[in-house]
Amino acid sequence: MPLSQPSSSHSLINDLARIVSEGRNPDTLDIDTLSTVDVLSKINAEDAKVAASVATQIKAIAQTVDAATQSIKAGGRLIYIGAGTSGRLGILDAVECRPTFSVPDSLVVGVIAGGDDAIVHAVEGAEDNRAAGKDDLVALSLTKNDTVVGISASGRTPYVSGALTYASELGCTTAAIACSPDAAIFEPAAITICPVVGPEALTGSTRMKSGTAQKMILNMISTTTMVKLGKTYENLMVDVNATNEKLKARACRIVMQATECDEATAIEALDACENKAKVAILMVLTNTNAEQAAKSLSHHNGYLRKAVKTDTADKPTPKADN
Repeated sequence: MPLSQPSSSHSLINDLARIVSEGRNPDTLDIDTLSTVDVLSKINAEDAKVAASVATQIKAIAQTVDAATQSIKAGGRLIYIGAGTSGRLGILDAVECRPTFSVPDSLVVGVIAGGDDAIVHAVEGAEDNRAAGKDDLVALSLTKNDTVVGISASGRTPYVSGALTYASELGCTTAAIACSPDAAIFEPAAITICPVVGPEALTGSTRMKSGTAQKMILNMISTTTMVKLGKTYENLMVDVNATNEKLKARACRIVMQATECDEATAIEALDACENKAKVAILMVLTNTNAEQAAKSLSHHNGYLRKAVKTDTADKPTPKADN
């Protein structure tokens, strides 16, 4: 019986052999012989390497933040796109932006290969469909004002490459996050983010260190973008959307922390402005009413620090008693 011809899987096997995250970790070869505590200690020791690898990519992450900030100011969006774990991490980061910063769901968007079903179920072959990456961005009515961030632990996901290629051709700013140098998704991307976390504790299980690195980077991108858009005051989430009792209590605490006022004053201010912490803070700090504070914030495009500085400077300094 003649030997079968080499299949496309042979090429893929060779590709995987060159990917750092697919290598075998010499420090965990004995992981199946260890006690529970020692297995956990091994995993924890590998996780400890992640933050340092992310730190090497600060400049590239900053470029992505600046691009996303400009996109949003121009009426565009920040869009994450990936497959499997990477796609789920993008969706997780995107959906947290609305309750944290009171932005519409359409401002930061997560897209996963295979659609919504792939969030909880593996969709066979979805990551290998290069054309689907483009199609999913077309379905979002992608414009050149959008910033598109492709995510792939291995860096070889055709779905992501297809999406980034289309986005680049359209004139979008594109960034790619992968944990292996020379990743295929870097080719169509203007910005490359490559935290090399090394081989996983379990060979090829990129939901571990690679996934942790990706989540850290996405948190950094979205959080810093929101900071640059004026969604914070000092280090407080002043645009938090107080939609339940816990968040109402958090809004009250934020007003108290920002102004050093008592609870009663914070509650009174929040009641007067429909629980908008940013407005309440400005009311307390500048001794204005809700309407005046809201108008001032609008004038300063939502930047509370600028409003506080201007409104405080405009108030005359009380004269000392003779």
